[in-house]
Amino acid sequence: MDADEINKIEEIFKHHIGVMSEEIQRKIEHQTGIITDDYKHKLDIVVEGHQMLSDKIDRVETNLGGRLDRVESRLDRVEFKLDRVETRLDSVESGLERVESKVDAVAADLSAHRKDTEAHGPVYRVKESGD
Repeated sequence: MDADEINKIEEIFKHHIGVMSEEIQRKIEHQTGIITDDYKHKLDIVVEGHQMLSDKIDRVETNLGGRLDRVESRLDRVEFKLDRVETRLDSVESGLERVESKVDAVAADLSAHRKDTEAHGPVYRVKESGD
């Protein structure tokens, strides 16, 4: 083989390598495009799922907010009623203290009367009727 034949063989190899290289590059680009589309599709599914979850969270938040407002309103009414009950209990307690002081005064008067009666001996003695 002479130098011209070797040069021709090298050119043929270079041409085939170039063609094979272009074909391989097209196949790689094609496969890369397929993979990219697949990832994009999967990412779209993830985004759609997140959007659905976000919408659901918004609905739950709205529903829960309304319920919490109703609970707060009920607690305000209960607090108002408890304040009224507390006021009434204070009034009852005050009345009981007055009654207690009157009972104490009556007990003191009775005790003083008893001492006075016992001090006077037979003059003020209580006698049973029927003798």
